[in-house]
Amino acid sequence: MPIYEGNTVEEAIAVGLRALEVAREEVEVNILNEGKKGFLGLGKQNAKVSIEPTVTEEISEAIEATVEDIVVADEAVKLEELTKETDIKTNQTIAFPKVLEHLEDEAAIKELAVYLTNISKELNAPALVRIERLDNKITFHLDTEKQGLLIGKHGKVLNALQYLAQVFIHRVADNKLSVVVNIGDYREKRQAILERLAKRTADKAKQTGRPVFLEPMPAFERKQIHSVLSKDEEVNTYSEGDEPYRYLVVEPAKRKF
Repeated sequence: MPIYEGNTVEEAIAVGLRALEVAREEVEVNILNEGKKGFLGLGKQNAKVSIEPTVTEEISEAIEATVEDIVVADEAVKLEELTKETDIKTNQTIAFPKVLEHLEDEAAIKELAVYLTNISKELNAPALVRIERLDNKITFHLDTEKQGLLIGKHGKVLNALQYLAQVFIHRVADNKLSVVVNIGDYREKRQAILERLAKRTADKAKQTGRPVFLEPMPAFERKQIHSVLSKDEEVNTYSEGDEPYRYLVVEPAKRKF
């Protein structure tokens, strides 16, 4: 746990907040030493504090440095089971349609939009699907009045939808398309969190001299972290595990003598 020092407790806290790039209300402070002024410069001691980001929905994602219990896979299974059950009850093709394959890009994109629309209805959060194309990335924006239901705690439901969407498109499309599922501005906020996470993880790897294992996340999020750290010559990044359990490892680079 990093320790921050200053002439006073408040100064030590300020040093820590600047280093972590967080606000005072986002952290918990543990005072290790209140410091001593000393007499004529003798016996002076700096104040020392340790600072931990508060475990809130957003901050906890930014500081997780070890693999947690995997929820994404469970959510994906639940969603797929739900869609299969609904398919039986309503005779609607909501689960992965076996008859769809070798589709052209536009046809595959349209079918995925229908698929996501049907899932949102079954989750009691009906959404209008908007499609945005930027470079080689296709984003499916789900506009709904119940964003919380489709995002889930720590974005777990949204990541499950992301996983299902990627599997769906790979099954039905002739070409390998890169798709992203977004709700509101969640992905934009998540990107900022990932950038902070990347820097903190790199610092931890360099401080401890040991690899740091991140939580499982979608491929495009792993690429974002890899991109942020690609210019840092003191660390290496690589992925391990199988989807949807695949996670990123950040380790100190081997020194060249």
